[in-house]
Amino acid sequence: MKVISAENISKRFRLAHDRPRNLADAARGLLRRGEREDFWALKDVSFAVEQGEALGIIGHNGAGKSTMLKLLTRIMDPTEGMIRTRGRVSALIEVGAGFHPEMTGRENIYLNGSILGMTRREIDSKLDEIVGFAELEQFIDTPVKRYSSGMYARLGFAVAAHVDPEILIVDEVLAVGDLTFQQKCYVHMEELLRKGCSVVLVTHSMLVAKRVCNRLAWIDHGRMRRMGDCESVAAEYQDVMNARGSGDVGVGSRWGSGTVRITDAAVSAVPARSGAGYDVEVLLGIEAGQRVESPVVWAMIS
Repeated sequence: MKVISAENISKRFRLAHDRPRNLADAARGLLRRGEREDFWALKDVSFAVEQGEALGIIGHNGAGKSTMLKLLTRIMDPTEGMIRTRGRVSALIEVGAGFHPEMTGRENIYLNGSILGMTRREIDSKLDEIVGFAELEQFIDTPVKRYSSGMYARLGFAVAAHVDPEILIVDEVLAVGDLTFQQKCYVHMEELLRKGCSVVLVTHSMLVAKRVCNRLAWIDHGRMRRMGDCESVAAEYQDVMNARGSGDVGVGSRWGSGTVRITDAAVSAVPARSGAGYDVEVLLGIEAGQRVESPVVWAMIS
């Protein structure tokens, strides 16, 4: 059963190149509206998501991925085409979205939960579970304006993932969290998928895409370039991005014979085991064309 159907979706933005400095400039701008440039962030994109399926959306920065998620969540309307969704949609698109900075974490759970369609009774029953998942027990009655971006992301995902959604939509905001919490989120997504929830995930990490998603949709300069199984789409995407010299897949210039390839890289800071400062964790995705005895991996962080 299809829970998301996007048919021939296009989204146009009007770009004004001269910012008005006063009322006179603004008035002249109204008369010259025809001179504004049309920018198509998405053009004729179609896809569908089945119940219990995880669809990953990949593409270079500015390809139109986040625009598509905002259309799916009805934050914006498409200029052309039609989107149909079936069931409760829960989303985590931007860090801090749906939160009031002057309100506490606890108050924002009720605010965000109500925006996502939960009743107060539902929120009451899941409050402890949400706070525990976000690991913010000590700070839950602190105004969120004092939260770090990682704390925002933890609370936002905890709320979005515990509203019993039929569809969960997540942008790359989890990248601001530490590696341990990211893994916790991916495990929870997998649990939701087993329960029949559908997931749409924007990611630049091919490791994450292959772990969580059933299929990948590759958007390139606003158009659907390819859609299919994770392995083949990710491989073609990485080859194209490497040829373009893009850093999107965490791989820069290549050296050597190509027998062993670094295909993905992620760096995160986690609290040090000693309790002082932070440890840096580096996660690498490596593919080898043949068996390599006692491999040695060297990395330089600058």
